[in-house]
Amino acid sequence: MPEDLLLASQNPGKLAEMRVLAEGLPFRVLGPKDIGIREAPEETGKTFLENAVLKARYYAGRSGLLTVADDSGLSVDALDGGPGLYSSRFGGEGATDADRNRLLLERLRGVPEDERGARFTSAVAVARGGEVLFQAQESVEGRIAEETRGPNGFGYDPLFFYPPFGRTFGEVAPEDKDRVSHRGKAFARLREFLQSVAR
Repeated sequence: MPEDLLLASQNPGKLAEMRVLAEGLPFRVLGPKDIGIREAPEETGKTFLENAVLKARYYAGRSGLLTVADDSGLSVDALDGGPGLYSSRFGGEGATDADRNRLLLERLRGVPEDERGARFTSAVAVARGGEVLFQAQESVEGRIAEETRGPNGFGYDPLFFYPPFGRTFGEVAPEDKDRVSHRGKAFARLREFLQSVAR
């Protein structure tokens, strides 16, 4: 029987990504709702890694399962590193990806291309009980385009221009994005760890 692996996220997009990541490993990926956990901890960390560890510990403690948590966001130079830790809450409660992208473009109106530098950061942590077994953080540098481009990805991907590709993350195939993206690199390290603990 595969071991249950809890992904500490209510986000269906992240759950789907995690299931792909765990393919070929002896784990059954579950979300909090699958085991009746509807609450989420307050994210009080000062960094992405602190928030990932906080979430991993919380859900591992509640569930007794091997738990993976990630925290990620977009930091824009012209916004003094914002939205940063508040990337998913940018624009307020109930804002959609499209709303957040529109707001970001409004905030950057008139900012020249060479001042639109940005980076995505992804931190990931694994816990069992109260013990943190693994943590990693990766980032990718780019800039904010002047308009959304491309149907792929989610969140800020259609605005994140990656110079080596000459395109936004929204314009490239998921497997190409995963090779270079913050989450792709962090999750590659995570997969190595999960292989090492697979029973």
